[in-house]
Amino acid sequence: MDYIVVTLGVLFVLAALAGLVALVNTNIIKVPPSTVAIFSGRKRIIDNPETGERQTVGYRIIKGGSSVRIPILERVDYLSLNVITIPLKIQSAYTKEGVPVAVDAVANVKVGSDDYSIGNAIERFLSMDPDQIRNVIFQTMEGHLRSILGTLTVEEINTDRQAFAQRMTAESAQDLRRMGIDIDVLTIQQISDPNGYLDALGQRRTAEVKRDAEIGRAEAERDARTRSALAMQAAATAEAQADAQISSAQRDTNVAKAGFDASVQAERSKASQAGPRAEAEAQREVVIAQQQVELARTEASIAVQEMEVKRKERELEATVLKQADAERQATIVTAEGAKQAAILQAEGDRQATVTRAEAQSRERELLGAGEASRIRQEGIADADAKKALAEALQAELTAAA
Repeated sequence: MDYIVVTLGVLFVLAALAGLVALVNTNIIKVPPSTVAIFSGRKRIIDNPETGERQTVGYRIIKGGSSVRIPILERVDYLSLNVITIPLKIQSAYTKEGVPVAVDAVANVKVGSDDYSIGNAIERFLSMDPDQIRNVIFQTMEGHLRSILGTLTVEEINTDRQAFAQRMTAESAQDLRRMGIDIDVLTIQQISDPNGYLDALGQRRTAEVKRDAEIGRAEAERDARTRSALAMQAAATAEAQADAQISSAQRDTNVAKAGFDASVQAERSKASQAGPRAEAEAQREVVIAQQQVELARTEASIAVQEMEVKRKERELEATVLKQADAERQATIVTAEGAKQAAILQAEGDRQATVTRAEAQSRERELLGAGEASRIRQEGIADADAKKALAEALQAELTAAA
């Protein structure tokens, strides 16, 4: 009996634990990152991010995590954070000029991830199906799109679609933000009009482009011809300058060559004349030396003869004239002899000096030539002989006196 009671107690406890585990597991809410779980039923105080004031709300938010729902007191609803694609196909939207256009655009939007955006989206879209949410966003963006088209011309819309999309995003974002929606991307896909206005603009632009292309081609050809002409002119100028430089170089070369040839010829002429000129000069010097030697011999001979005549005259006068006259004549003769001796000695010294100087000056030219050396020796010997003879005569006269 006791065994049965214990077994029943254990089973009851196990059943209670199993039920508790099942209850807890059922109320553990796991939320993926792309979803927001809203736990409603209990009040809590939060801060309003726009006003900074504290306010009381009846829910709490779980983003990407898990939490335990309190049974009976709380319920759980979900709000997706996935991207919502809104195709915007606007027909007959009038521009600033009153031209109807059709715009095809695509907007990618989503519920904002911040608590303020999630709170706004909870108030507006909780429990709504995705099509209803998409329709609300479409209506809002369509109104802004038509409003912006009414302030722009067709040319502005067509030529700068990026600026048009940015303006559309800026003006729509404020209203969508109040609904908790953020715009990720807004792209203008196509702009058209049923009246062919854009086609006309395109044709005009095409014509302008063709015209500009023709003008550009003509200008390019003109520039090409101009550059070609300039290049040919520059080439001709350069060729002429090169020819002139070549001619100048050839002329300078010819002049230099002629000068060089003339110098070579002159040097050759000098070289060819140097031998005969040196030989002639040597012969001339030999002749001059011979003449000077002969002149010295002749002068010495004359002087000796004169001295001999005078000596005989003095001897005659010494024997005939009186002693007084002899003394006078002796004095005259002595003076005359001294004068002649001095003259002879001076002339001999001069001739000796001249002969030595001339012999020394020509010694290099006549070096190796026996004739020049012989003549120089003879001149020196003759000069010395004359000098010795003059000194002897002077001594004799002096003695006779």
